[in-house]
Amino acid sequence: MTPSIPKLLLICGALSSLTACGDRESDFGRPLERRSQPVELVLLEDGRPDPEVLAVDQFIRRGNGEEPETLDPHLAEGVSAAHILRDLFEGLTTESSEGEINPGAALRWNISRDARTYTFYLRRDLTWSNGEPLNAEDFVFSLRRVLSPETASSTSRTLLPILNAREVLAGELPVEDLGIALLDEFTLQITLTGPTPYFLGLLASPVAFPVNRGNLEELGDQFSRSGQLVSNGAYILQEWVPRVRIDLRKNPEYREAGQILIDRVSYIPTEDRATEIKQFRAGELDWTYEVPNNQFKWLQRYYPEELVVSPWMGSYFFGFNLTQEPFIDNPSLRMALSLAVDREIITDKVTQFGEQPSFSLVPPGIDGYVPFAPEYADWTQEEREHESRRLYEQAGYSDEWPLRVEIRYNTGDNHKKIALAVASMWKQILGVNATLVNEEFRVFLQNRKQKLITQVFRVGWISDYNDPYSFLELFLTGNGQNDYGYSNSTFDALLEEVGLERVRARRERLMFEAERVLMSDHVIIPIYTYVTKRLVNPHLRGWQSNVMDTHPTRYMFKLKARENPSGEGASQ
Repeated sequence: MTPSIPKLLLICGALSSLTACGDRESDFGRPLERRSQPVELVLLEDGRPDPEVLAVDQFIRRGNGEEPETLDPHLAEGVSAAHILRDLFEGLTTESSEGEINPGAALRWNISRDARTYTFYLRRDLTWSNGEPLNAEDFVFSLRRVLSPETASSTSRTLLPILNAREVLAGELPVEDLGIALLDEFTLQITLTGPTPYFLGLLASPVAFPVNRGNLEELGDQFSRSGQLVSNGAYILQEWVPRVRIDLRKNPEYREAGQILIDRVSYIPTEDRATEIKQFRAGELDWTYEVPNNQFKWLQRYYPEELVVSPWMGSYFFGFNLTQEPFIDNPSLRMALSLAVDREIITDKVTQFGEQPSFSLVPPGIDGYVPFAPEYADWTQEEREHESRRLYEQAGYSDEWPLRVEIRYNTGDNHKKIALAVASMWKQILGVNATLVNEEFRVFLQNRKQKLITQVFRVGWISDYNDPYSFLELFLTGNGQNDYGYSNSTFDALLEEVGLERVRARRERLMFEAERVLMSDHVIIPIYTYVTKRLVNPHLRGWQSNVMDTHPTRYMFKLKARENPSGEGASQ
């Protein structure tokens, strides 16, 4: 099974049509355009920019990856939808430009001594975008809606720390029995099953955003369409042209509308990262979702001021469908495929943006947690490949009887390159015949969820809150995002203990053990931990790099351009 061709040459050959290996000059060539430079930022005593330095037109265009499947905050999945929803809605808590948790709709809160009861005191001047008053009852209604079995929210299990949430989701108790109580018009109380250190951060995520009851009851599942959506965030949905753009404009009813400088923002769905670069260079984007991995050196050379690379709280991996052949009850085969993947080649030659090779589910740097690392993480790649061949044969495969398998991924050039690299490694090391299947994002998610035709599939998980539990809970039995069909009673019991443990050190040990159980079952193939990589217009300010990669538009503003020596302003 060991070919004479060096592995790196074989993989680069397979990827040559995608220009993923080597240092070849970009197809974009040398940039010919003359880019304007922003004026120097001048801040007033209150920390806000001097109006004299601001551009006349406070309008930005943000690249946003895949088309959102919905703008219903309780049904949406994916990072692209979350970016827009954070502009449209605001939870009891919210995030600063640095990613820190701040008061949102709730002005303040109290936490009981046993860390199980949270009392939230809402601001008295809150309104919906249609001018209707917003109060505590709206949050009670919305949280109950998320956890109602009728809603069928795939993200609802995020709220399982709430008392009786598990039973309500299972249909064993009515939603009125949730640990959510309306104390008065501006006060609500949430009781948890146990201490949940990340709970305030969870409330700043879309799953905990409020929806307008009248809007929902009148329009049903059409309520989140353009021209119909009633929201409570800094922006309102103006127009949604599918696969073209999603336009938002400033919400005059928002509590801090007078402090917001960006009047309009357009989210542009673009699955092709090279197209995003072209749009950015043409002045059609101020902010790209990502950039192609193989363009790193070219971007460093020609766009050093615009290129922003930052650590991100996320993991990139491949998952196995454990409910279908060939992976059901076959841990030897799953481990063999995992060991055959050379993560360093992928990060050094394919992704090329500073991603860290990974053998764990949970990325490093989350609130001090040290992820579990299997023994083979310290082996050489040659040792991993030797063990991979042994396990492959143990699972019943050989050169004469090779494994035939599909690797499924959603549209996006980078995903294709990584899947092709993995397929090439499997072919070279084990003789596996892997077929790549590319799907549009919605179809991809649907097939993953149904578990009928998937075998191996791409997964990227970005944490909604600063806690390892965000990653581990995906694999709980019955979790709406458990696309692997994984079920392990020991793993489930450990996470149940995590939800009850108050002592931080003990809680971390329980999560470490849960991750050990999961990784020992070889449910996934970790590839790397994420970094964000995008181009940003130097005129766009007010945002800050943060590991959560949350960048609400309400903190941003655009600087005007410096004047040319001739006295004429340069275009932005």
